[in-house]
Amino acid sequence: MAGIILTRSVSRSLLPASKHVKPKGLARQYWTACKKPILSGGRTTFLLTLPALSYLGNEVYKTLRSNAVLHALDKAEEDLERADYLYSCGETEKLYELLLPYKDSEDAELLWRLARASRSLAQLSHVAAADKKRLTYEAFEYAKKALEKRESCFAAHKWYAVCLSDVGEYEGIKVKIGNSYIIKEHLERAIELNPKDATSFHILGFWCFAFAELPWYQRKVAAMIFASPPTATYEEALEFFLKAEEVDPNFYSMNLLMLGKTYMMLKEKDKALLWLGKARDYPAHNEEDQEVHKQAVNLLKKLSG
Repeated sequence: MAGIILTRSVSRSLLPASKHVKPKGLARQYWTACKKPILSGGRTTFLLTLPALSYLGNEVYKTLRSNAVLHALDKAEEDLERADYLYSCGETEKLYELLLPYKDSEDAELLWRLARASRSLAQLSHVAAADKKRLTYEAFEYAKKALEKRESCFAAHKWYAVCLSDVGEYEGIKVKIGNSYIIKEHLERAIELNPKDATSFHILGFWCFAFAELPWYQRKVAAMIFASPPTATYEEALEFFLKAEEVDPNFYSMNLLMLGKTYMMLKEKDKALLWLGKARDYPAHNEEDQEVHKQAVNLLKKLSG
């Protein structure tokens, strides 16, 4: 019921195990021209798809060196830095062209970024249906290969979960339900590897919210396919959304909105009003933020009515 689509990657945290260095002065940037899928305001549909997370930021890789000397970057490392910059700016087509020559790379860092780029390109509104499907499967293969190259890479687990969700759109209901277990496992592993990644907590919260919100008749259909379909509660969803805020406060408008929605489902009106107000007042950097604002305004009217 949850085939998870996620695309926004991530956190400003330090990952000391990485060799890659983020140049100073590269601020978080947003791109407002791209049209992205957004979360509807209605009930969760069977086999939920999470909203596209629009260029929240990037997995940040830094190394603390005792002598504070940065070593010269080779071509691949330079392209990694440029890839993160292009992603943060929403330059999806340029990003894909930059990384495609690395499709046979042995480097997990390049491969998960190529998965992200392929997936982002597939999400663009002008991409034809056939190309969207091709890119979706491409992205999954790159993410799978990244995991094979380095299981300890949290971003590879995250993007594997995202891309597995995407291919589920083409594989049918039974496969998609089965995939939802795997998606959750990889999100949990991503969090285990990097507990400072707010986005992974957000996605897992959305996963829980989707199953908690699933109507009884859809649960019945799912139970006919699987003896024990995935289940979750609003309390579990709330825990993950709050953890995301704890890790990176005010990092994402959708997380604020989902906190408001979750408190609404838990009948905690005052807290729902608080978080919905924050979602309404969040600066609109892109179309997803604008949709969040719209939903928050409508929900606040409903609560105040």
